[in-house]
Amino acid sequence: MVLAVRTDDGEEHPAHAVLAAIGAAPRTALAENSGLALVDRADGGGIAVDESLRTSDPDIYAAGDVAAAHHPLLHTRLRVEHWANALNGGPAAARAMLGQRVSYDRVPYFFSDQYDLGMEYSGWAPPGSYDQVVARGDVGKREFIAFWLKEGRVLAGMNVNVWDVTEPIQALIRSRTAVDAEALADPSVPLESLI
Repeated sequence: MVLAVRTDDGEEHPAHAVLAAIGAAPRTALAENSGLALVDRADGGGIAVDESLRTSDPDIYAAGDVAAAHHPLLHTRLRVEHWANALNGGPAAARAMLGQRVSYDRVPYFFSDQYDLGMEYSGWAPPGSYDQVVARGDVGKREFIAFWLKEGRVLAGMNVNVWDVTEPIQALIRSRTAVDAEALADPSVPLESLI
């Protein structure tokens, strides 16, 4: 049982509950032992795959949260830790294995429900990649959409207790066009009209 938390400066804070978020590491031992190229842990780890989910061995493919795929839309390598990635990546890898042209360019996505708070996040906006965050809705009531922008382009969006907006958020990200931040923040302006 944890009764308090002690910070680095020695100060103690009473604790009613403690949540330890320690992260996840992809299991890559089999790939490493097979000589497949891996991505450094500092860069997210995982098995390096191209946009068709092919590994460094042209006869081996990897999908799901172990695959660090080159993302053609975002021009970076990503490893998305969510079951939806496995759900969509597996069939894409299968199509590529069957000789079909595959470019796995799904907008990164995850969702999480925490008690009365539901969140869906689409896109990719790591620290330092954006220059503005725009909120649409009522942050105080925890019913809003947050958008991360770079030079007016939407890099990512997270809807919090606002539903049925994933498709237009992802369309804004895919469009890569600059949007008016005031219109983006205005709930009376349909998101679809900004694309």
